[in-house]
Amino acid sequence: KSKANISDTQTATFEHNDMSVVWQHRTWGRPADDKYPWGATIYGDKGTLKLGVHTYDFTPFRRGASIHGDAVYENDKYPEDEHEKKLEQHVAAAIRGHWRNFLACTEDRGKPVADIEQGYISSTSCILANIAMKVGRTLTWDPVKGRIANDDAANKLLRRPYRKPWIHPEPDTV
Repeated sequence: KSKANISDTQTATFEHNDMSVVWQHRTWGRPADDKYPWGATIYGDKGTLKLGVHTYDFTPFRRGASIHGDAVYENDKYPEDEHEKKLEQHVAAAIRGHWRNFLACTEDRGKPVADIEQGYISSTSCILANIAMKVGRTLTWDPVKGRIANDDAANKLLRRPYRKPWIHPEPDTV
């Protein structure tokens, strides 16, 4: 029995100040591009970037050569990758790169390339798309207040009740 609480097919449009982002989620059916069955396509003003878990391709609109890249495998430097049960080898090098960057930032007090704010924004976008689908209307996010603007019913869906005896921490009590 599935515990899924979202549709297996979803399209959401995110309107930002000077950019629109269209997200399409599909569990079933053929991929739009067989080379990228699990990936993303970004259409920009300089070209198109197709991303997958194992590869990427950038095709410029006017000038320049196309760029192709594949996942980096470092089995020669880290042979333990081949025997690590739950490690997805195609992301191992990127994970190590993020850890190196994070540790360097703890030394120089810099901001990591993938900081918590980016994770918050990405997660919030997914949550808002699911809530918009559930309530059946467009939502406007107030990033300063961390709430959906003028929509008490949708805001109630931003969190679930905790199991007793746990309580949800409130900003004024943390």
